[in-house]
Amino acid sequence: MTTAYLRRAEGLPHGPAVVAATTGLCNGGGVDLEGEPPVFSARAENTGDHVRVTVTGEVDMATADTMVQTTLREPARQVTLDLRAVTFFDSAAIHAVVQLARRFPGALTVFPSRQVSRVLEISGLGGQEWLRPL
Repeated sequence: MTTAYLRRAEGLPHGPAVVAATTGLCNGGGVDLEGEPPVFSARAENTGDHVRVTVTGEVDMATADTMVQTTLREPARQVTLDLRAVTFFDSAAIHAVVQLARRFPGALTVFPSRQVSRVLEISGLGGQEWLRPL
C-alpha cells in the first residue's frame, strides 16, 4: 500500500507545501505528520491486477502528478480512482484524470465527489464512460 500526503506550510494557506510518502514496506508503519489533517492524500491499494486509489482533499497543480504517480506505482490492468472525498479539482486535476483514462482505456473507473462531478460537467467530460454517477 502506498500513501502520499501534502500539508501546507504553517500560516500559508496557498504557499509552499510539505509532501511525505509512505509505503507498506516500512514494517506497516506510516509517517506521523502531526498537526492538522493533510490538504491532500492519495492512497493506493493493489489487489492482483487491480489498483484502487483513494484521494482526499485538494487536487491541483501541486498534487495532481502525485495522484497519477501513486496510481502508476504498481502495475495494474484495472484502475479505480475514488475521488469522493476530493474538495477541490482544477484543470491540472482534469488533465491527470484524462492521462489515466488514456493510459487505461476501458479499464478506468472514477467515483467523483460533487465538486469533481461539477468540474467535469463544466469541462465537457461529464459523459465519459469511466465516470460513475453520484
